[in-house]
Amino acid sequence: MAEPGVFLSPTTLTGEGFVLAPFEAGDVAVLAGHAHDHDLRVFNPGPPDGDWAGFVARRNDWSSGDHASWAIRDGAGTLLGSVSLHRLEPLDATADIGYFVLPPFRGRGWATAAVRLATRYGFTTAGLARISIYHAVDNEASCAVAHRCGYLLEGTTRSSHIYGDGRRHDEHLHARLATD
Repeated sequence: MAEPGVFLSPTTLTGEGFVLAPFEAGDVAVLAGHAHDHDLRVFNPGPPDGDWAGFVARRNDWSSGDHASWAIRDGAGTLLGSVSLHRLEPLDATADIGYFVLPPFRGRGWATAAVRLATRYGFTTAGLARISIYHAVDNEASCAVAHRCGYLLEGTTRSSHIYGDGRRHDEHLHARLATD
C-alpha cells in the first residue's frame, strides 16, 4: 500500500453512466434537503450539528490519509449519493467502505456501481489487501449491495455500533480481499 498522502489525492473515477468526483458547493443544500430521510438519519447520519458545509469540506480533504471519499454523480452531474473508503490503515492495508444513495435515486443500482468502482480503486490504486463493509442488520438494502459487489458475509457483530437513532445495533460484517 502506498504511503498516506501519496495515493490519497482527490481524484475523479469514471464508471458506466456515472462518476465518483469531489463534492461541489451546491451539494450542501442538496444533502441538507435530505437530512430528514429515515434511512440517512439512522444508517448514515450526517453531521450531528447540521454543518453540511463542513461535512462536504471534510469529504473533499484527503490530506489526513485516513479516507478517500466521493460524491456519486450521474452523467448529467446530478448528486446521487456518496461512497467512501474510510478507516484506511496503511500498515494493515485495510479499509472499510461506506455509501449512501439519496432517496429519489435508490433502487437503480447506483450504490452497487459506486461500491464496485471504489473497491477497484482500493485494491488497484491504494494497494489495499482487505476492504470491509459493516451495516446494521436491519439495513437489508446495504446487505444486498454487499452481496452484489462480492463482499462475503463473515458474521454478525453484536451491539457493535450506535447509529443515528441513538441505539446500539447488531451489524453484519462483509469483506473482500484483493485476492478474491
